Amino acid sequence: MTRGGQPKSGDDGPERRCIATGETQPRHGLVRFVVSPDGTVVPDLLGKLPGRGIWVAAERKAMEKAVLKGLFARAARQPVNVPEDLIAMVEEGLADRVVHLISLARKAGGAVAGYEKVKDWLVKDRAKVLIQASDGSERGKSKLSTPQNGSFIGCLTAGELGLAFGRENVIHGALAGGGLTERVVDEAAKLAGLREKDGGTDRRKGTKTR
Repeated sequence: MTRGGQPKSGDDGPERRCIATGETQPRHGLVRFVVSPDGTVVPDLLGKLPGRGIWVAAERKAMEKAVLKGLFARAARQPVNVPEDLIAMVEEGLADRVVHLISLARKAGGAVAGYEKVKDWLVKDRAKVLIQASDGSERGKSKLSTPQNGSFIGCLTAGELGLAFGRENVIHGALAGGGLTERVVDEAAKLAGLREKDGGTDRRKGTKTR
């Protein structure tokens, strides 16, 4: 089933096998692809496209191996067309999705931006996720710490975070708990893997996004 409750052809179940690493892992750490009617490999970030899913770990090295080694065709058992910018498509799509989900959280009152507001949420233990722009000042970012037993997201740029909060640029953000927050964390972990950061790890606290 998808998060929206819609069934997908042949994709029920909590785990899938990555065609590049050969490892089986929970679906939240993988990106689903399908082959379109014209034989083109298409990323299915929402998990709603019909057809048999082809799964790749949300890591740049795994994606590159799948493309360079012709693993999509092997998994599909047919000739396929792999777009030259497939990995960039996935990265851009994931970034858009994370921004959209954070925006939804903000509109629902579950997200704030700005140093003082984020600090206040952290002090009051309301924040479950600390978000900081990847291109923000390291000195400024070091003044805030990931919530205890919480998560850290650091794979979005200040401009991307700005889009989520309706501003030009945002360096600091925070999310309250809830199902929507879990979705943000899952999608951000995938994006971090594609952007070759630290896989969503907060180096200051060692907290991972999953």
